[in-house]
Amino acid sequence: MNYSMTGFASATRTLETLSIALELRSVNNRYLDIQFRMPDEIRTQEPAMREAISARVTRGKIECRINISTLAAGVATAKINHTVLRQLAEWSDEIRSVIPSVRELGINDVLRWNGVLESSAPAADTLHATLRELLQQALADFMASRAREGEKLKQFILQRTQQIELLRQQVAPRIPAAISAYEEKLAARLKEALGSQDDERVRQEIVLFANRIDVDEELSRLHTHLIEVERILDKGGNVGKRLDFLMQELHREANTLGSKAADAEISRTSIEIKILIEQMREQVQNLE
Repeated sequence: MNYSMTGFASATRTLETLSIALELRSVNNRYLDIQFRMPDEIRTQEPAMREAISARVTRGKIECRINISTLAAGVATAKINHTVLRQLAEWSDEIRSVIPSVRELGINDVLRWNGVLESSAPAADTLHATLRELLQQALADFMASRAREGEKLKQFILQRTQQIELLRQQVAPRIPAAISAYEEKLAARLKEALGSQDDERVRQEIVLFANRIDVDEELSRLHTHLIEVERILDKGGNVGKRLDFLMQELHREANTLGSKAADAEISRTSIEIKILIEQMREQVQNLE
């Protein structure tokens, strides 16, 4: 299976008087970077959740966002903790006696103060267990979304490898004729430049130059690299870094093909191949 580094999943659960929503989203990144956005009261669960995500994902910048809200039924049954309320009032009076300019606490300020409202919240163990279950549910959907996107990327890349192979097969038969035509032009120019009919010297110069413009090796290596790209994609797993390296190798061979091109048609083919390689390289950056 090939996985994209881009993915999204969400899961929600109602637990007594609470509503819990968990989201996972990821974008491309060179390494694995996991960030959490969660209430402080469940921050102790971050190490376990980080470990669970790391067990399934190897690359990408991942954000895990958790929101916990109190349901209307929980608000209706909530009670005021008068001990905390009186303590808060004493602190407010004491502060205002020292700093009279401090504004008085409003009702919303008081109700938001930690501990003022008591509700029948679930036990911590129950909440934590629910969070772990919710994360596993979201992770399953998250990996499925990355797999679907990864399959699309695989097909996109394979289409380009097939196009490059077709161009390679089309240009290969042209090489001998192109070299031969170029040799004739070169021979005429050399004889004119040398001002003699020193055929042996002309022949040596042509052989040396023909070796420099022969691209059989480059075409052969292109074929080898294309086969390796397909093999890696078929094998699946963590393919991104290996494919990125192969894109560099393919681009190097295409560049050499262009620089050695003995005629305009071969040069144009080299450009087409480089365009296809660049398209593949962009999509390879999305693979885990």
